[in-house]
Amino acid sequence: MSESIIGRQAELNVLKNCMESRDSEFLAVYGRRRVGKTFLVRQALEEHFIFYVEGIMNEGMDVQLSNFNKEIVRYGGNSLPSGASWMDAFENLNKLIEKSEIPGKKVIFLDEVSSMATLNSGFLSALAHFWNRWMSLRGDILLIICGSATSWIIKNIIGDKGGLHNRLTRQIHLRPFTLKECEEFFKSRNIPLTRYQMTECYMILGGIPYYLKLMKRELSLPQNIDALYFAQDAPLRNEYRFLYDSLFSHPDNHIKIVETLAKVGHGMTRKDIADETGLANSGRLTTTLGELIDCGFVREYLAYGKKERDRLYQLIDPFTLFHLRFHDKRKVYSEDYWLHFSTTSAHAAWSGYAFERVCLQHIEQIRKALGIFGVLTEIYSWRSKAIVPGAQIDLVVDRADNVVNLCEIKYSSSPHRIEKSYAEKLRNKRAAFLEETRTAKSAHVTMITTFGLVRNEYSNEILSQIQLDELFC
Repeated sequence: MSESIIGRQAELNVLKNCMESRDSEFLAVYGRRRVGKTFLVRQALEEHFIFYVEGIMNEGMDVQLSNFNKEIVRYGGNSLPSGASWMDAFENLNKLIEKSEIPGKKVIFLDEVSSMATLNSGFLSALAHFWNRWMSLRGDILLIICGSATSWIIKNIIGDKGGLHNRLTRQIHLRPFTLKECEEFFKSRNIPLTRYQMTECYMILGGIPYYLKLMKRELSLPQNIDALYFAQDAPLRNEYRFLYDSLFSHPDNHIKIVETLAKVGHGMTRKDIADETGLANSGRLTTTLGELIDCGFVREYLAYGKKERDRLYQLIDPFTLFHLRFHDKRKVYSEDYWLHFSTTSAHAAWSGYAFERVCLQHIEQIRKALGIFGVLTEIYSWRSKAIVPGAQIDLVVDRADNVVNLCEIKYSSSPHRIEKSYAEKLRNKRAAFLEETRTAKSAHVTMITTFGLVRNEYSNEILSQIQLDELFC
């Protein structure tokens, strides 16, 4: 391997189990653009490849089929006639495999498969026939399909009602790095960032390996962000549109929704989303929201005490939030915008909001820090409309052991000091929560901070604390 794999232990275990299985395996690997799907499969299994082909984005059937046929030749099928249809092409692939003398599990890797499955091309039916008629019967095949078009794979492969129905044997939904994996990545590339800086980097780029790989170790974090996003020829300057185009065949409605959600810090109901975007409150909206959730851009949750029909939707993808907040700055500011912005009070306000989203993406680490990893929990939000108008709690951890953690999230470059006015605000917020929800559980105010609390007469009122280091576990 030319480069080691960072993290991904659960996914590597799936690949290992596939290779050790006595049966043929049909695996779908999916996830957003630039998250490292192809890298994972190639680094882990390339020495076992018997065939690899990558679909070509925005090309028709003739180009896709020609590309597939060329790969057949490249892998030893030069005596086979070019397939004139997908049925012919997959039959050639079967013949190629039949004459192979490679021992052990043989890996067939079809990458960016949605690009190959052009309209009315017959690709999916040919793929189903290839698996059902030949590969599933052998016992020595690992067929991997992969793609960034997550919603397409979920609909057409995982949820197929035709020849591929229930044919997948395993799935890997590859998600962005956690903070811990980001730290491992930076260490592997000798990029000298503190955990505080890594967290700010996460607020901007998320845990997307490709984005992180673009960072230069000789530059500071603000200089890197300027070079990656604000500079005239920055590599991520047009990434926002490319991202949504790669994931969704018709992304305009998805973009309408995320741009609407970006204007509201808390979640919105689907009715509010429909009203604001002008989209019909119909099954199509349900599908679009579901696709955004599947891709990790939006989280779906309930406000504490609300019913299922009152579900809320909140934009949590760091890069999308960053782009929608700052993309217009590139038109009127110089290429060192972030270097200047990072020293302002506006940066402090933005980072507090962004850190909340980072916490929402590290719920498992928060549960572990609270010592409740094995306790059944539900995650909610809460907003008061009565006793304390406007009061809200973005993260409510409702536990099966009769405790509710009311989490206050604060991001700062030094330990957070609780003053008298803030302590009173916390007491009032807790009292309002107990009064309005009528919960019989014990409500613990929990502080999630970067560097803990300054010890004073008010800090003792906080029953539990979580510091930034614990999000890196």
